[in-house]
Amino acid sequence: MTDAPSDLRKPLTAALVNDYDLVVRGVAHMLDDYKDRVSVVELDAGTDVAEPVDIALYDSFAQAPFDAGDLADVLNNPKVRRVVVYTWNLQNDVIRIALEMGVDGYLSKTLPAEGLVKALERINAGERIVSRVQTQVEDDELVGGDWPGRAEGLTQRESEIIAHITQGLSNQQIASTCYLSINSVKSYIRSAYRKMGVASRSQAVLWGVEHGFAPDHLRRKRPELS
Repeated sequence: MTDAPSDLRKPLTAALVNDYDLVVRGVAHMLDDYKDRVSVVELDAGTDVAEPVDIALYDSFAQAPFDAGDLADVLNNPKVRRVVVYTWNLQNDVIRIALEMGVDGYLSKTLPAEGLVKALERINAGERIVSRVQTQVEDDELVGGDWPGRAEGLTQRESEIIAHITQGLSNQQIASTCYLSINSVKSYIRSAYRKMGVASRSQAVLWGVEHGFAPDHLRRKRPELS
């Protein structure tokens, strides 16, 4: 039997998983020009997938560590056929944890929309796709989606740090969650504070709440990190 003509193939269905509606909408917008190939289901983070989907695209922005359960919940959802992590964190140890948990793909936010779609199609066909390991991804390489504070000049990484501060995490907890050194976390905080015009953590939390850094949904209580 020959394959169906490409114009008769149904697009793969994808659910977008993140606690921030802005992040979900940003990824969905990236895929707007590819609706004939990827049909996006905007997954409400507080509920299960209502209908079966081919792929759940787990955006790691400001999420709990993989071993804290968020990703495991998605992997164990019977409505989800395949799970793909979408992230800027391309360290070998982090990728290894995700693969050991059973993800079907691990994709970088440096991928342009066309590259992301092609990777999702290959994963949907049964391949396991993993973006190459990088110890450091430069902020100007990140092209994936949208994030809180972007209009105010925050990079995606600075935004993620401020999101965790708004959620009440300490610097050490942020370092553990984001797999960053404590010095890197402090550096991102300093640069973010300058752009935000704040000088203290309490001011940063207030600014974060006023600028959309509190999660729109929270699937589970954040873990107590040492």
